[in-house]
Amino acid sequence: MQLGLFSVGDITVDPTTHTAPTEHERITAMVAIAKKAEDIGLDVFATGEHHNRPFVPSSPTTLLGYIAGQTSTLQLSTATTLITTNDPVKIAEDFAMLQHLAGGRVDLMLGRGNTGPVYPWFGQDIRQGIPLAIENYHLLHRLWTEDVVDWEGRFRTPLQSFTSTPRPLDDVAPFVWHGSIRSPEIAEQAAYYGDGFFANHIFWPTEHFQQLIGFYRERYEHYGHGTAEQAIVGLGGQFFIRPNSQDAVREFRPYFDNAPVYGHGPSLEEFTEQTPLTVGSPQEFVDKTLSFREHFGDYQRQLFLVDHAGLPLKTVLEQLDLLGEVLPDLRRGFAEGRPASVPDAPTHASLVAAAAEQAAELAS
Repeated sequence: MQLGLFSVGDITVDPTTHTAPTEHERITAMVAIAKKAEDIGLDVFATGEHHNRPFVPSSPTTLLGYIAGQTSTLQLSTATTLITTNDPVKIAEDFAMLQHLAGGRVDLMLGRGNTGPVYPWFGQDIRQGIPLAIENYHLLHRLWTEDVVDWEGRFRTPLQSFTSTPRPLDDVAPFVWHGSIRSPEIAEQAAYYGDGFFANHIFWPTEHFQQLIGFYRERYEHYGHGTAEQAIVGLGGQFFIRPNSQDAVREFRPYFDNAPVYGHGPSLEEFTEQTPLTVGSPQEFVDKTLSFREHFGDYQRQLFLVDHAGLPLKTVLEQLDLLGEVLPDLRRGFAEGRPASVPDAPTHASLVAAAAEQAAELAS
């Protein structure tokens, strides 16, 4: 079970001080948070990709490459790599380069994005979001698994005898997660390729994602990659904790009430009841997070959104210190009763070993 953080890189006014970080301060804060994640024993740090304000991470591989040089064990990922508006050739090259620089500590999560104006900025039509995601990933997959590619599709110029460089480290591509909050077509795509499916269920009720993940598991088994319980699932989550739950609620409420991402809709109490958000004591956070297994089965990756809504870096780092204290409890809880047949989250080492085993079987 991998535990980690994901950041959307928003610049939001702190409602208690009425100030906001500069772009430079926000970017360097994301680096500090990633390094802190490794220090407390987390497994993963993931960044979003955005090309519009109020967000700063427009170049995920640049950010992750810099973090790679300052960490040694942290798995580096994305919370969204825009498969719809990025050229698949550039994704293939950028992430292969990052994979080499990070010694294999790289995977990525593909998504369509949720900001309509981004599509025409990159010459695409949002109405073609699903076809773009399907076609572009088919090309990306081929670029990573075939040395020479001939290609003709609807959305980019043809390729003739093209080789993406550098080739993936050890001839094993980075593992791919497909992220979705509403699209069964993306769950189907993840299942077809035997890839991971990440349900960022931080804003929608549990029942919706139970159906989506259940569909993905069913189709994963249908395509012969393993049993439904062996499908590779990741989940999002959120928390704000203090030693005393009343202090957590009092401190976080102004951030919740003023953050644009929450839409000024449900109350804090309603939101924590209906979604994975925990605002309370460390034990309440542990108990609620471990309850996700009851809804979705055993899964492989749990990422938390912590640095958002205008929270200052000092507060975020305090949150991570508290998370570090209960991390052993989370790991024990997720391991307890976990069937041996449920696989761990893929890593570069495990993918290299699987490729070697497959090659040996074909040679025998």
